[in-house]
Amino acid sequence: MADEDVAAEDYPTEIEEYLTAFETSVSSVNNMIKTMMSIPRSELLQQLDPLEQAKLDLVSAYSLNSLFWIYLVTQGINPKEHAVKQELERIRTYMNKVKEITDRKKASRLDKGAASRFVRSALWEGSTEESKATPEGSHQSKRRKQS
Repeated sequence: MADEDVAAEDYPTEIEEYLTAFETSVSSVNNMIKTMMSIPRSELLQQLDPLEQAKLDLVSAYSLNSLFWIYLVTQGINPKEHAVKQELERIRTYMNKVKEITDRKKASRLDKGAASRFVRSALWEGSTEESKATPEGSHQSKRRKQS
């Protein structure tokens, strides 16, 4: 109990909920890192296609650089003036390229053969010989045969 009173006096009480949220976030990140580290990287990469491998590498690099950004802030260093900022921007550029590739794969493709058949059938006009094959034409031809 005495330790809690001393700890409470070490920082302003206004930031207590921020510190609690920060501690929760750090615990969450720690759990995610443990999960990622539980599977050997080579085994994980074998299960993924090249695009998914690139995504994994980019997320890993971005996460580590973000954690380093946070570390710099806790040490009183302005990360905006550090090389980590350019590294994060570089990684974001590659993330955007991967997103473009993914979006292109998801985009619908035009089946030219099906489109031309669709247009041809929509513009189809029957000839005079084919009009005889219609129900009216077949009815008239029956009458001619009967007479």
